[in-house]
Amino acid sequence: MGSHHHGSSSGAELSDNTAPPCTVKGKPVQNGVVDAGLKSLDHYQRTLPEWRYKLRQRLLPLIRWETPYLAMLQEKMRTPALDRYFAITANLGTHTFFMIGLPVLFWCSFSGFGKGLVHILAAGVFWTGFVKDMLSLPRPLSPPLHRITMSGSAALEYGFPSTHSANAVSVTVYSILVLHSDSNTYSPSTTFALELLAYFYAFSIVFGRLYCGMHGFLDVIMGSVMGAAISYIEFYYGPSFQIWLYASGYLAPILFAVTILILVRIHPEPADDCPCFDDSVSFAGVILGLELGTWHFARSRWDHIYNGPNALFDLSALGRPVIIIRLILGVLIIFAWRQVMKPTLLKVLPHLFRVIENHGLSLPRRFFMPATEYKDVPLNLRDDEVLPKVSDIPRMMRSIRGPGRGRAVSIGPQSAADAYETLAYRERKRRESLSSEKGSGLREVHTAVEAGADGEASSVVVDQAQSSGYEKYERQMGQGHVVVESTRSLSQNSSAAVEEPELYLGQRDELGEKEIFSKLTRPRVRYDVEVVTKLVVYAGIGWLAVDTIPILFELTGLLGAGHLPFPIPVPPVPSS
Repeated sequence: MGSHHHGSSSGAELSDNTAPPCTVKGKPVQNGVVDAGLKSLDHYQRTLPEWRYKLRQRLLPLIRWETPYLAMLQEKMRTPALDRYFAITANLGTHTFFMIGLPVLFWCSFSGFGKGLVHILAAGVFWTGFVKDMLSLPRPLSPPLHRITMSGSAALEYGFPSTHSANAVSVTVYSILVLHSDSNTYSPSTTFALELLAYFYAFSIVFGRLYCGMHGFLDVIMGSVMGAAISYIEFYYGPSFQIWLYASGYLAPILFAVTILILVRIHPEPADDCPCFDDSVSFAGVILGLELGTWHFARSRWDHIYNGPNALFDLSALGRPVIIIRLILGVLIIFAWRQVMKPTLLKVLPHLFRVIENHGLSLPRRFFMPATEYKDVPLNLRDDEVLPKVSDIPRMMRSIRGPGRGRAVSIGPQSAADAYETLAYRERKRRESLSSEKGSGLREVHTAVEAGADGEASSVVVDQAQSSGYEKYERQMGQGHVVVESTRSLSQNSSAAVEEPELYLGQRDELGEKEIFSKLTRPRVRYDVEVVTKLVVYAGIGWLAVDTIPILFELTGLLGAGHLPFPIPVPPVPSS
């Protein structure tokens, strides 16, 4: 496979000692860090409810078992061209891609199909994030896997199930169901071509998650099953729900909004600071704004232009220049809403939250700082990856066009979940080795790298040529270098029982020639007002896409349907 797999084992060390030697609980410390093997390995048992921990422990062996097979797959298939292809196409399964692309369907007279896609994508993101945080299962270990990605935040999330796979499969299944329905107006040849394109799209995303080392077989299978199930539910039961919602009075949308808020509130607390909850909240806001906005638009005097079996809107009659202007104006309005509303809410809401919290009415969530503990929220927060800032778009485009096509290949733990799994697997293999040695009286030859009392790495060399490929990669599991910061500062803190020490992760370049130890970049401090801010901002995006922006198009005259070459009947006024 060439240069992709040189230096598979982790043999790098920390830099030379310059600090005086010291100990923590009698254990040696080098440069302010202590070997991770000395830390308690009961992190998830302490942080998760018992039933969630037991379920996690039942699934974890499957993830460990499949990891060497994934490494063998990478070894046999990897090429620079495929690296670039799967890294770039992974963007077609991201939240950002759909958040920018979906509103276009509503402004181009595909509101029914667009609404279905929003439903399945919002449900997929929410429920996969729900399960991720509930089980807190890690991604397959690196090493032996190489992680290939263009996203810096993807590796911070848990692995099971795969949201990319759920998104890709749900879009594919829903599209194929629509193509096979009676409402399909395309020719058989066009239908067949679109169906092949849908299958190819799903394959590229799902298989790409395996190829890029970001997910395992269990992750993509469960994500795909969830995506397909969501699409079938939406296709067969979604229209009935829509009819009930839009034909009802105020009670139906109120009940729907309350249901969304309850689902956000009961979203499981993760064991680590995982950004899954942020994505779930964003899409919960989108679906809330979409349904409330559509309910409101259905009662406007413009509804008959866009919706219903006798809808008058004709995209081709608008002409290409008008279509382009509509799309540009609509996207600009959405970005402007986000740019203005987000800092406004972050500035105003803390005062309201302090009043609420002082009356004991707050609903605290782990990893979110309550308003009584801070004065102001920084207005330049990089708070999500769902919809980028306007200033971020040039950087995103440069990353795709750049020499490396935005692709980054890393070897080693990248998140807290990676680090804890590395520690746990290493400890498990150590205990198995000790048990085997005690029972047989013979020392098993192995390659588990462990830090000795002098802080230097030691390893036992094995003739890999005599072992199978599976065994070769299995021995690399748990060799990622993880060290834990001295707990001296935590011992002086009254909340030490709930504090987690700082982790240092060793990451090697793709050639394995250099290993850099860096402090684990935990997600920044998050503020309690951000949850409500996300709900309002993204609910507004949903509302704007289906209600306000189409109305603005009609009010401008040339951008609406008023100039089209056919009369627009005025809907009859219902009798009182």
